Amino acid sequence: MFGRRKKQAAAPFDRGGRVPVIRSSICTGEQTAGFKDPVSGRFEEMMLLRDDGDFQEFLRRYQVEASEIRREW
Repeated sequence: MFGRRKKQAAAPFDRGGRVPVIRSSICTGEQTAGFKDPVSGRFEEMMLLRDDGDFQEFLRRYQVEASEIRREW
């Protein structure tokens, strides 16, 4: 009940259909990582990035290279 959270398994994503994106708020600086469908423009949020550790966790969990990620404001 009050134990540690279980680590979530990596949810595979379709590299041909979705693009890894980090959305940043201009006002608050809040950053969210997820995947965007380039055809429909729909963004699927995966996790909140509070620090560099969260960013590294996103890269590791979804097997994404840092060079593949686009930033949006």
